[in-house]
Amino acid sequence: MPAVFFKGKDFPLEVREMKQPVPVKDQVLVKLHMASLNHRDYWVRNEQTVTSDSGIILGSDGAGVIEAIGEEGDPSSVGKEVIINPSLEWGKDPAYQADSFKILGYPDNGTFASWILISKKYIHDKPEHLTLEEAAAVPLSGLTAYRSLFTKARLRPGEKVLITGIGGGTALWALQLALNFQAKVYVTSSSREKIKRAMELGATAGFDYHETNWPDEAKKVTRGFDVIIDSAAGPQFKNLLEAAAPGGRIVVFGRTAGDIATVPPRLIFNKQLTIHGSLMGTRDEFLSMLDFIEKKNIKPVIDSTFPLEKIEEAFERMKSGGHFGKILLKP
Repeated sequence: MPAVFFKGKDFPLEVREMKQPVPVKDQVLVKLHMASLNHRDYWVRNEQTVTSDSGIILGSDGAGVIEAIGEEGDPSSVGKEVIINPSLEWGKDPAYQADSFKILGYPDNGTFASWILISKKYIHDKPEHLTLEEAAAVPLSGLTAYRSLFTKARLRPGEKVLITGIGGGTALWALQLALNFQAKVYVTSSSREKIKRAMELGATAGFDYHETNWPDEAKKVTRGFDVIIDSAAGPQFKNLLEAAAPGGRIVVFGRTAGDIATVPPRLIFNKQLTIHGSLMGTRDEFLSMLDFIEKKNIKPVIDSTFPLEKIEEAFERMKSGGHFGKILLKP
């Protein structure tokens, strides 16, 4: 069984064989058909350390077929095509994750492998309209986008939504979810080609965030955005306050541009803005997300697929910023 092992930020990734695991108690063994890469994997490998000498298996997203079950499991589930919820041990409060919360792939073994052992409570039926390849592109990004739009921002049909940094998996899921909720969606990017592709998917317009006056241009077109979904933060975050409509809601779920340097308080209180942080989501949100994409027949945008042995090439593709959609890994 080939798997990608991470031993710490100062060590190269290792692709090596490991024995097929055996499920116990409430566990299931899933033969993974496909996994997908997230920015979280990039941050983990560049920032974290591992205490185990053997390392851990990276990867939060995956889909496959149940191959074996532990004690007291349902024998009829063997052979079922499933998708994995990577949001582990959320806790009882839907507003905020408990101290026990973890994301699959660090510190627990993840999906960059041929098999995964996981509790049956994190396994769900694959949406019928998706292939296993497409299903692997859903979990982390789809859940993050769903919670950001509907739980945090409380999006309403007809509202104007701005999604920053279009091209990444979560941004594209936010685009598709919002469009299918009858919102009017706009995007930002430094790439005209990505803006064009977003408009082909249904976005109304896009703005180049390298242009210093883009918030003014956006306000001329929209009179401000009701909802802004941001994955970047960084020094330009204040531009989002400028671009927001009075009463607007801004949701931050990432930090690809680094820390927020300055936030003019006058814009927040004068416009009555609300700024939310969002991270992953609950089991109920995961199930609601799957139900929504199945009812609306939404499919993920796929950028490229790499064999597991070429994990470094997949990371380089993500690091380059040239991708548009999810990067898949084939065990």
